[in-house]
Amino acid sequence: MSATPAPRTRPRVQFLSDALTDQIIAEARRLLCTKGVTLHHDLLLSRFADCGCKTDRAMKHVWFTQDIIDKSIRSAPHAIQLWNIAGTEPSCTLEGDAVHYTPGSGALNMVDHGSNKIRRVTINDLTAYARLIGQLEHINYASTAVVPSDVPAEIGDSIRLYTLMRATTKPINTGAFTIAGFDVMCDLLLAARGTREALAAKPFTIFSCCPTSPFKWSDVTADNTMKAAELGIPVEFISMPLTGLVAPVTLIGSIIQHTVETLSGVIISQTSKPGAPIIYGGSPGSFDMRSMAVLISSIESQMMACAYTQIGKRLGLPTQAYIGLADSKALDAQAGFESGTGIYLASLAGVNSLCGIGMLCFESAISLDKLVFDNQICGSAQRLIAGVAPTEQFPCDAVFDQLLATRNLLDSEHTVTHFRSEHFMPGKPIDRSQPDSEESLVMLPDRAHNEVTRLIKGYIPPSALSADQMKTLDKVMTDAGGAEAISRIKASLKG
Repeated sequence: MSATPAPRTRPRVQFLSDALTDQIIAEARRLLCTKGVTLHHDLLLSRFADCGCKTDRAMKHVWFTQDIIDKSIRSAPHAIQLWNIAGTEPSCTLEGDAVHYTPGSGALNMVDHGSNKIRRVTINDLTAYARLIGQLEHINYASTAVVPSDVPAEIGDSIRLYTLMRATTKPINTGAFTIAGFDVMCDLLLAARGTREALAAKPFTIFSCCPTSPFKWSDVTADNTMKAAELGIPVEFISMPLTGLVAPVTLIGSIIQHTVETLSGVIISQTSKPGAPIIYGGSPGSFDMRSMAVLISSIESQMMACAYTQIGKRLGLPTQAYIGLADSKALDAQAGFESGTGIYLASLAGVNSLCGIGMLCFESAISLDKLVFDNQICGSAQRLIAGVAPTEQFPCDAVFDQLLATRNLLDSEHTVTHFRSEHFMPGKPIDRSQPDSEESLVMLPDRAHNEVTRLIKGYIPPSALSADQMKTLDKVMTDAGGAEAISRIKASLKG
């Protein structure tokens, strides 16, 4: 009689015990009440005063109460569903241990192939990225990954969103640099959805909002958080404690600070509109006392990201982490181990939105070559967290009887049935050819660049939005001062 195999076990990694997780949350709550946060936003200060919080208008400071913390955590949704740009089908759901991958956002620099020269991003880089991102099968949604330097500064945030809305059908991870920029970007979103109600019902963007360490919210970030909540636009909070610089040098100390800053964002959002979609995220770094560099890919930074993910899950919130990027300046061995370690750890930790794919140089630069390389790491990470599936029946004599009789199982039904589900077969630029093959003579950076060139050359613009929606997009950007940039983007997207 055959025995039923045990159910699949998802592999995972944890850095905090449940008891320590609860202790960190309790300490962060205490600090929110006793230390409070600096908040440069008069309207929000008034709202918090009306809610019974102590405020100091002159000092721009608010001290929260345990009651408002409780209400905010309870009202925040446990899951966020993102839709494709057209709004015709759901794309992915951020909840539980489901892991999704997206590039980093806001890189000012591009790393060139061959020379590894780091230079400022241009519109041509933005459109090349936009033509590439939709074709990478293991990257679940796009991001406004680069900031072109050859456009007016006032449209530096909105022109990125505009370009991706023309170039891909995937959801988009983005963010606004200014209060006015958020308003323009909101108009772009409404060009696709039509109404605020439709936008809230079928969101296709995530906006990053970043508190300033230690314990501070600028007028821009606070205002963006408030408006996004009112519109039902998902927001990810990116607290960035830097160990030994603007945060305690100990990992637990920095994680406590991260919890304070992120929970304060949850409170701002939920006070603005209970039930507004938020993501418990961050980008902690370790400060290198020797080089004065902020390390985003150090093992300590990755440990903090995985640890605060446990806290977000303990609170029942979707999670995000800037991880999987590299502090290296090129697509080299250091970039490989920094990115691979981060992607695997975060996937095992169950980070819902894993941001940073393709990024280099302390989160300041992006490489299209690294993007296609990381795409394959993401594919292998998905295989990793799928775990070991118990497909065999016990006793399993049949398969071993055949193996012993034939001495191989190459063409057996067992192999044909299970090969593709059991083994991840990475695509280019990963090389698994024999060492004497022609392909094996080409080094990884060149293989990656060849793949980038192939994909961009074969790019066909999608038709996610109607002609009328495209005209509305153009009008929004033209009214914002982007007429010249629009014509360049259209020409470049066509190749």
